[in-house]
Amino acid sequence: MADFSDWIGRSVTRFDTLSQRIFDTYRATMAPFLFEPGDPVAPPGLHFGLATATPDAESTGPDGAEGKGVFLPPIEQPRRMWAGGSIETLRPLRHGTLVIRTSTITDIRFRQGSSGEMCLVSITHDIADGNGTAILERQDLVFRHPPEGGMPPAGPARPPAADWQVDATALLLFRFSAFTFNGHRIHYDLSHAEEEGYPGLLVHGPLQAALMLNLAAEKLGYVPQRFDYRCLAPLYAGGSFGVAWETGALRVIRSDGVTTAEAQVRARDRG
Repeated sequence: MADFSDWIGRSVTRFDTLSQRIFDTYRATMAPFLFEPGDPVAPPGLHFGLATATPDAESTGPDGAEGKGVFLPPIEQPRRMWAGGSIETLRPLRHGTLVIRTSTITDIRFRQGSSGEMCLVSITHDIADGNGTAILERQDLVFRHPPEGGMPPAGPARPPAADWQVDATALLLFRFSAFTFNGHRIHYDLSHAEEEGYPGLLVHGPLQAALMLNLAAEKLGYVPQRFDYRCLAPLYAGGSFGVAWETGALRVIRSDGVTTAEAQVRARDRG
């Protein structure tokens, strides 16, 4: 088993400006599934596209994502997946704000799974403006070998009862990849997705998180202070999927009724 303990604590800081273009591209990508707090406040989930990693082509791996050994350790397992995370919103980001995003590897651990040994990596993102931290986020990634025989396709369609029905189009996946500068090929390159054992293109984990967070804000009337989520199963492009609210709990539901992601929210203190 590899020892990557010396990678824990490594960090990188990037800068961005919350410009009108960023507002516009996020709204165009997410509409109509978007909570609008009103200008000049950023809608929830917009931070996924702020101060992102921008590796040049030579710094990417075979999967199109930033190569291992740059910020992440040289993990052997080739398949990269978004496992979940948490978002703590301390205050909203505003139009024109200079954003400072400091990303730190906080944990690396190994676990046995159905396809062999998995490596789980947790990264904390401190997203600050001129007044200090505005959003504190944890992202959990998992690296594993593709399962023998690949992943099964979605079962027969049985449209779920949900607050939102979202069409999982190739255009939606492209726009979210572009907004977040995410080169991971499982979201746009079908042949590569099939090489990794998937029967189709995959809907991004953070896109599912952003949809659940926006639905929660719409139901509450404001962005919840704490949002915890995890990804449970692959969500494939094509067809539609549901996003459902159940009194503080949320789910993303595949066309065959399988829950692909779930979340819990904690409302902020209104006092």
